[in-house]
Amino acid sequence: MSLISNGIKKVRAFELAGGVWADGGSYGMPRTALVKWQSSWSDKLYQVYVSGQYTGTTVETDQRQMVVPMPTSFETAVRIEVFAVEAEDANVDFSSELSSLIGESGRVKIGMLRDQGLPAGGTVQIYSDNGTVEIDYDNAVNEDPIRVWSAWQDKGGFGMSRFGSSDFGYDGAAAVGFGKGGFGSGLFGFDAEVFEWLSPSLSTGVYKFGVKVSDEAGNESSGSETGQIAVIPAARPAEELSVSSFDKQTNELVLKID
Repeated sequence: MSLISNGIKKVRAFELAGGVWADGGSYGMPRTALVKWQSSWSDKLYQVYVSGQYTGTTVETDQRQMVVPMPTSFETAVRIEVFAVEAEDANVDFSSELSSLIGESGRVKIGMLRDQGLPAGGTVQIYSDNGTVEIDYDNAVNEDPIRVWSAWQDKGGFGMSRFGSSDFGYDGAAAVGFGKGGFGSGLFGFDAEVFEWLSPSLSTGVYKFGVKVSDEAGNESSGSETGQIAVIPAARPAEELSVSSFDKQTNELVLKID
């Protein structure tokens, strides 16, 4: 993992003023926050992630603050994280390494391999047990079938690509090159891509999902099932918070809801 979390402390977010009234009062700038932190590192840059999404990288090693966009969320709290990175990784988006946080937002992400063995014109349906023991294969949870191949040119195979220009039985001009897709998941030299499905918000519980693939003729595969996935929605954001007390000796802050 290229993200470094140790050595970073006191991450704080501040509301930016969008304007100031004549009496000195102000109103907040919508969907924007100033994030500040402290770090023991002196030779690294920093990346800020908001609810698991990459928002930017500092430009200097001594920079300890950044203005970031904030999502409008009235159902879940927004999670802000700061990581140190090496200079060569400054512009690399490592949000996929934070995929384990998806379950904490009340959603489940299922990744599927776009293997060249899947049929041209194939579609995918997702099924769920809805928090029970048995998966309901009569009712798909995705609104529309998921297309395996977004365009026919993406599918490799005999006569599907540059006909006669590659190995017999396997035209490879449309295939994903070595190390370009799901590394080690496809044929040697032809890695497969990964596509994902993100569930709607789910209530607290333990879920299982099943996946079926259908071809253009309507032939359907048997279900491939996930293991049990625990879903714990994030806490609802608190409103009208104020400081009740602060102990400088113990560094303990007590908040109250007005």
